[in-house]
Amino acid sequence: MDVLEGKSKKSGLARLMPFMGPAIIAAVAYVDPGNFATNIQGGSQYGYMLLWVIAASNLMAMVIQSLSAKLGIATGKNLAEMCRDHFPQWVVTTMWVLMEIVAMSTDLAEFLGAALGFHLLFHIPLIIGALLTALATFAGLALERYGFRPLEALIGVLLAVVAISYVVENFIQVPQWGPLVYHTFVPQFQGKESVLLAAGILGATVMPHVIFLHSGLTQGRIVTKDPKLMRRLFRFEIIDVVIAMGVAGLVNGAMLVMAASTFHGSGQVVGSIELAHKTLEPLLGKASAWVFAVSLLASGLSSSMVGTMSGQIIMQGFMHRQIPLWVRRLVTMGPTFIVILMGLDPTRTLVLSQVVLSLGLPFAVIPLLMFTRRKDLMGPLANGIPVNIAAAAAAGLIVALNVFLVYQTVLGG
Repeated sequence: MDVLEGKSKKSGLARLMPFMGPAIIAAVAYVDPGNFATNIQGGSQYGYMLLWVIAASNLMAMVIQSLSAKLGIATGKNLAEMCRDHFPQWVVTTMWVLMEIVAMSTDLAEFLGAALGFHLLFHIPLIIGALLTALATFAGLALERYGFRPLEALIGVLLAVVAISYVVENFIQVPQWGPLVYHTFVPQFQGKESVLLAAGILGATVMPHVIFLHSGLTQGRIVTKDPKLMRRLFRFEIIDVVIAMGVAGLVNGAMLVMAASTFHGSGQVVGSIELAHKTLEPLLGKASAWVFAVSLLASGLSSSMVGTMSGQIIMQGFMHRQIPLWVRRLVTMGPTFIVILMGLDPTRTLVLSQVVLSLGLPFAVIPLLMFTRRKDLMGPLANGIPVNIAAAAAAGLIVALNVFLVYQTVLGG
């Protein structure tokens, strides 16, 4: 509070540290195993061409996540609680059921991704990898009893592992900087398939469960009703969002660049995580394949913890009930073990889970915009006209492209 009131003698990074954390946790969902599949396929098939999609979607994510953080700061409630307070009961119940399905689909993708990481790294059966993932996730979530800081630190470290892994990958295979910079800023498509893949990249970016989670992480972190202090607190949270989402965007870009530099030039189109891992070794050596597996494992473990936390906030917010995290963890592990025991294709399962997330996205984004534009709820942090226009445009594009992705994936139109 001293920092908010200008009484603290700290400066620079030390001054920011009390406010860092919520966006870092949210950013983990932007580099989950679902992103691996879309980014690697995009880079291997189209080279650097779709880098601009990652850049644009990351900017949209910053807008949406900053609104979520702002809702928690201004109202002292998370998005699920706001829905419960302002919507009819049948709407609340329907939204809760949908968001629980979304949370379980998220958990399926992330749990499966971590199991794949163990499988690729240690050459063990996928089912053993799933059991190791369960133990690791339980151990990580146990840190919550010591407060939110240790868990935030662990998730931040795992995110750093993913980021550093892709820095290493791109040092092993140096990209072409000219085309890289050009395609980061110049929009371009190359046929219908590239549009579908662009929708997939965007669909794996803004996740509905993380919109609910971010508002929950800021709602009681630092409480103030002073308009001046609220604005200052929100400015600090914007810095948190920009840094965390910026790192996530760079990691996603690095995934695509790695695939473009490694596979596109040799004409290899890589459509699965396992194939990406296998083809990296003869092209770049054992070190790169090992780094890839480590990054996938860190991504799966960290995003799995975040998914469990999101599910807890969704249940507490909509239904005013709470169950122990370990119980939720046990329940949501079920679908992953079923998928593995049935022998279903892991990458295809990941893609289908992203479709379920896409279906749930409007039920998070639209209520968020409805609440953050209301001055009676948000006070001094209510959206201004420029923010409303930018957020509505971003939300409209996100929802439209996700609908397109669902249509193409399910109906093959």
